[in-house]
Amino acid sequence: MAASTHTVTNQAPPLVAYDLFTADRALVEAVDRHLDPALLDGARAELSALGRTSGSAQVQKWGALANENPPKLLTHDRYGERVDEVEFHPSWHRLLGKGVSAGLTAAWARPGGHVRRAAGFLVWSQVESGNGCPLSMTHAAVPALRADPALAAEWEPRLTSTVYDQDLRPAALKAGALFGMGMTEKQGGSDVRANTTVARALAEDGTYELTGHKWFCSAPMSDGFLVLAQTGQAGGAGGPTCFLVPRVLADGTRNVFRIQRLKDKLGNRSNASAEVEFDGTWARRVGEEGRGVRTIIGMVAATRLDCVLGSAGLMRQAVAQAVHHCEYREAFGGRLIDKPLMRNVLADLALESEAATALALRLAAAYDDGGEQERAFLRLAVPAAKYWVTKRCTPVVAEALECLGGNGYVEESGMPRLLRESPLNSIWEGAGNVQALDVLRALQREPAALNAYLREVGLARGADHRLDGAIKNLLTELADLGGVEGRARRLVERIAVVLQGSLLVRFAPPEVADAFCASRLGGDWGSSLGTLPHTLDLAAVVERARPVS
Repeated sequence: MAASTHTVTNQAPPLVAYDLFTADRALVEAVDRHLDPALLDGARAELSALGRTSGSAQVQKWGALANENPPKLLTHDRYGERVDEVEFHPSWHRLLGKGVSAGLTAAWARPGGHVRRAAGFLVWSQVESGNGCPLSMTHAAVPALRADPALAAEWEPRLTSTVYDQDLRPAALKAGALFGMGMTEKQGGSDVRANTTVARALAEDGTYELTGHKWFCSAPMSDGFLVLAQTGQAGGAGGPTCFLVPRVLADGTRNVFRIQRLKDKLGNRSNASAEVEFDGTWARRVGEEGRGVRTIIGMVAATRLDCVLGSAGLMRQAVAQAVHHCEYREAFGGRLIDKPLMRNVLADLALESEAATALALRLAAAYDDGGEQERAFLRLAVPAAKYWVTKRCTPVVAEALECLGGNGYVEESGMPRLLRESPLNSIWEGAGNVQALDVLRALQREPAALNAYLREVGLARGADHRLDGAIKNLLTELADLGGVEGRARRLVERIAVVLQGSLLVRFAPPEVADAFCASRLGGDWGSSLGTLPHTLDLAAVVERARPVS
């Protein structure tokens, strides 16, 4: 029997055994508005099943174990032969298997697949973000492979499969396959045109031998990788070219894929990020020689959307934990959630979370539509959203952690893991400046992208005077793009926030849209979270964010 001095009181119960999907009102409503009504019943059932799985004590334990037991590199076997394998904790495989079986790599294979997958990815990111990397890259490899119809026909059914097969063997013998990617090199970083990995053509048409290195190669135990290498070294046409590098060759032998080391990262510790060497590595060209950046850009765009989704998922889980804690914790004579100052903080956090969710699902719906106008909209909206939503993730998670006080600073709460994960999506697939410059390129070279964006935000014109004013000010900024690079971050931030505001004005409850427009667009906001105008209906905003199924 515990001593009387150790009686536990005034502690919030664990947030467990609940449905992460149905408990997220903003996400449920986004799915409802973007999916064909004929698909809704099936999608809701599927997402609710994933939500219950994600909220279960067992799966949350797997997430903690995968993070506490990071992958190990095995370069050689006991006989001295190179094996270049990465060993993962069993919980990693269980999580990855659940993600694959939930269709998180199958968006391209079914109607409404991108919205359904986006909602699932956002939910699943709240369990353990590390396994989101191979899920994301497998999903994103499809548009790049479609540059070669023969390769797409061979690989797409494997990548969109709902079967997880972790064994290393020829992909043709597997019921499902995963993909990784290797673009970054140590001398180039985001400047992939400076890559030094070279490709030498072999006798068989379309096949090459690669020699070089990759500074970051994600998910090194995948079945195949899309990589960039330079062709045309003998003076002919060439340049950065996209290649498919299989992990195991068709005859069952291992391709030359030498893993030099695994990165020791701040967060995302359950996932393996490796440095790899190619030395006579067999590869198949994807797309035309010298057009590798153009070929792989479809993969990059899809993974950038996953950065938005992953950050939205992290924010949602952080906010859910904060609201849940404050609902049960009492201080100074009442529940924290009823205290005006804490309510202001929670409402501000909830606004960021809902705005991120609304924007991410709108982008996914544009992928499902696939029309020319929606493609133009994505060209501008994806890098802008990737820039802004991923930037907001860290301050939101840090403030949510603070809502738990000292309890939030303790590993057992799970909040430190969310905080360590929070900067990743801002860095992965191009850091903030890369995204801002990409938006500038779209503005300067693709007028259809700006037109599509303005048409989208214009759908909310007249509904809120603060949004109308923000659109007018943005148009003034866009009218003069001279010397714009130095103010690119400010411009891209406004593009993203105006888009979020327009979506909330159109689709969110009035109290949410009012609070967002007053603070983010109307200027009635301080320099930190929790500084919303006190006259707003903040209790309703917080109640909407409460994680109750």
